Parts: sequence; C-alpha cells; structure tokens
Amino acid sequence: MIYLFLANGFEECEALCPLDLMRRAKIEVTTVGIGGKYIEGAHGITVCADITDAELCDDAPDGVILPGGMPGTLNLDASSVVHRALDAAEKRGALICAICAAPSVLGKRGMLRGKRAVCFPGFESYLEGAILSDERAVRDGSIITAVGMGAALEFGILIVSTVKGDEAGAALAASALLPDISK
Repeated sequence: MIYLFLANGFEECEALCPLDLMRRAKIEVTTVGIGGKYIEGAHGITVCADITDAELCDDAPDGVILPGGMPGTLNLDASSVVHRALDAAEKRGALICAICAAPSVLGKRGMLRGKRAVCFPGFESYLEGAILSDERAVRDGSIITAVGMGAALEFGILIVSTVKGDEAGAALAASALLPDISK
C-alpha cells in the first residue's frame, strides 16, 4: 500500500492532484491523517483522511508520499509515524515522494545524499547532500521530488509512471491534459 500523509497545513493541490491521478490509474493509495481523521489544508479546505496515524500499522509500505505546505511540512516532520514509515520505505527500497517544502523532511534525514532532487525555492539548504536539479519534478531511484503546487500534476504523473510504467503514465497524462474532443 502507498500512504499519502496529510497534516494540518498541507498544500491541498500537492496532495489531492497526485491522489486523484493515482486513483484514476487504479493504484492503491490510502490517505493518513496526522492527529485525526479531518485535516485542514493550508487554504482552509478540510479533507477526511482514509485512516488516522493511530490506525496505521503497516511496517512495510509500498510507498510514502509527503505533500508540502506550511505548517503541514513542519507537522509531518514532527510525526514519529511519518518517520517510521519513511524508515520502513527506505529499508525496502520503496517509493518515497515529496513535493514543495516536504523534500526538506527527506533531506534532514540524509535520504537525498547523492540523489537528484528539487524543492520549493528557499528550502534547498535542507536537502543535505542532494544534487539540485532544475527540473520541476525529478525521479532518482526510488525517490521523487517536485518543486511545488504548480508541478503537482507532473509530480502525480511521475508517480503513476513509476508505479504503473511509462505507458500508463503517458496515457494518463494525455487523458488528463488534453482529452480527445474530436469524437
């Protein structure tokens, strides 16, 4: 199972756009609310998570996704549940994804050393040992990072391509970006 963590103050587009794309691609993803079931985003949009962090008992996730936003990123970084999930995912070589400010959580843990990565401008100093990329969304091995809300669609498509293959990602991108209206 892939877990998308939501903490109060998360950036709504960075969480919901990739979530929507993954579910369209039939990828099993569960949203996990840090501290409760109802999590309020940075712009006042409240989302009902599938489960709470107290209900999460999977120690072998297929993937972990961290949306950015403030103070959402700080709240994710303060969660021992998020850190345990990251440890388990890293140990398994599972997919680890972070967007906007959230790559800082990975960087502070040393998970980006020697990896190409991006983040929201101003958070680069937290990406300890990373090779900073000029791409909007970048994959290096099992880690995907993206610059922010404006790259949420690319971030989600890159996740889908990684999990389901490039053809599935390309098909999803084509249908999401430019549906065939000529028929």
